[in-house]
Amino acid sequence: MGMDEKMDDKGVSRRQMIVGTGALAASAAVAHFGGLIGSAQAVGCTSEKWPWPYVKLDPATTAQIAYEEWYRVFCGAAVINSVFGQLREKVGEPYQSFPADAFVFLEGGQVGWGTICGSPAGANLVANCIIGPRIAGDAAGHHIAEDIMQFYSEAAMPVFTPKNPKITTELIKTTSNSPLCHISVGKWMKAANKPIGSPERKDRCARVAASTAYHLVVLLNAWKDGKYEAKSTHAPVKDFGITAQMNCMECHGADIPTPPMAAKK
Repeated sequence: MGMDEKMDDKGVSRRQMIVGTGALAASAAVAHFGGLIGSAQAVGCTSEKWPWPYVKLDPATTAQIAYEEWYRVFCGAAVINSVFGQLREKVGEPYQSFPADAFVFLEGGQVGWGTICGSPAGANLVANCIIGPRIAGDAAGHHIAEDIMQFYSEAAMPVFTPKNPKITTELIKTTSNSPLCHISVGKWMKAANKPIGSPERKDRCARVAASTAYHLVVLLNAWKDGKYEAKSTHAPVKDFGITAQMNCMECHGADIPTPPMAAKK
């Protein structure tokens, strides 16, 4: 018998004690993490009850709030706050506890990376929070998100004109044919001949957020009335077998938008 095989006064070897202790610890860990996993599953499956309470909002009022909020928290959080801010007052929870300002990272296509514009991203978050994700049984939030993406891509933006705009000169309108910030802003900057830091570009993006918020509330109000019908025709998976935006060569060819640069001091 080796050192590990020495018996105690109860006839249990050291090796058996180590194995037994390890098994007990493993069992405790499994029980502990099993409880955590069970709790996590419960949060995902049972604690969220959809739809969230929603009262119809005025689209123009919502758009004006989004326009003003853009200058505080930029596109994504502005769209979220334009809806949830009103519902905090009209409904209360769960909107009072929702940390809308945390979504300021949606700015610039996700912290300036030029991917999906914060305006449709924020709108899609709102729709899916209120109606619930399609796994909850109602696919309307998913379809509204699709409609928002198509609206953003096909509309001549900006659509909404705010009260007392910060820029009083008329802003040129452009159609992005894309939900990407990089494309949407790039095309507008090229057409308007304005750099990224110009007051005109900033006001244009504030108005785009407002335009998106307006359209979002129109769709949510229709859903509340039981009259919403999905309009999006975007179906790349069905048509091409892959998730995608199918007009990439519009820019990734000879027509890549080259934005004007700010004058160097």
